[in-house]
Amino acid sequence: MIITWSKGVADYNMAEEILVELAAMMNRHPWWRARAKLALAILSEAGIHPPARILDAGCGSGVMLECLEQRGYTVCGLDIARKSLERIDRPHRMLVEADLTNCEPPDTECFDAILLLDVLEHLDDEKVVLRNVSRLLKPGGLAVISVPARPDLFSQFDEIQGHRRRYVPESLRCAFRDSGLQVKELMWWGSWLVPTLSMQRKHRKGLPTEAVSTTYMRYLRTPPWPATLFIRLAFYWEHGRTLRRKNRTGTSLVALASPDPIRGLHWPLSIRN
Repeated sequence: MIITWSKGVADYNMAEEILVELAAMMNRHPWWRARAKLALAILSEAGIHPPARILDAGCGSGVMLECLEQRGYTVCGLDIARKSLERIDRPHRMLVEADLTNCEPPDTECFDAILLLDVLEHLDDEKVVLRNVSRLLKPGGLAVISVPARPDLFSQFDEIQGHRRRYVPESLRCAFRDSGLQVKELMWWGSWLVPTLSMQRKHRKGLPTEAVSTTYMRYLRTPPWPATLFIRLAFYWEHGRTLRRKNRTGTSLVALASPDPIRGLHWPLSIRN
């Protein structure tokens, strides 16, 4: 079931047709699967267990939504792209069409945790969305927010996806000022991908422009076996390093934030770079 809080123009953030056309390819991709696994581990580490109520804001092709449902969480998926929501609509699912940059969330809605995975980089004004997210969280609730990191890695792939920017820890912290959310911790993710993205960026520089969907499909294409085994093993290694806070760089930053001080968790209040 899809309900509407507000409408917006999905193509302003990323071409909606690409999301619909290549959704199945995205759902199978190891990167999306690894990111979902990390988000689930962060929720569990924070003591947020099923059947806690989770909002997947920017649910896109539904990878994270499906993983949350399988784990037993009570889930609501939110996205600006109506066609994407229609594609993943199911009788048992609660889906919301909303533009969080131009929206008044209902006062009746409240969540134990909100996932905002790779959304902020698409927006001109991140603070509007973060303020709405803070209003939707229960006191002491958790927001898990991931963004692409390191401006030096900005590439053609970022442009195709409608990214306005890549972040460093300082710029991500700045986005939270006056948002109603307090950052508890920042974590790097994707350290093993840094050399790969650097090489791709250098290799593609100056090459002729392709059709947008063709370019996006090329970036999503995974190499044949046994290279896929290496990718899975690399993400498995990365998962453990991220949760142990061992990374000092990466292709993504993950912020853990709350509208109120979180009590009873073992996270240190200092932010690790």
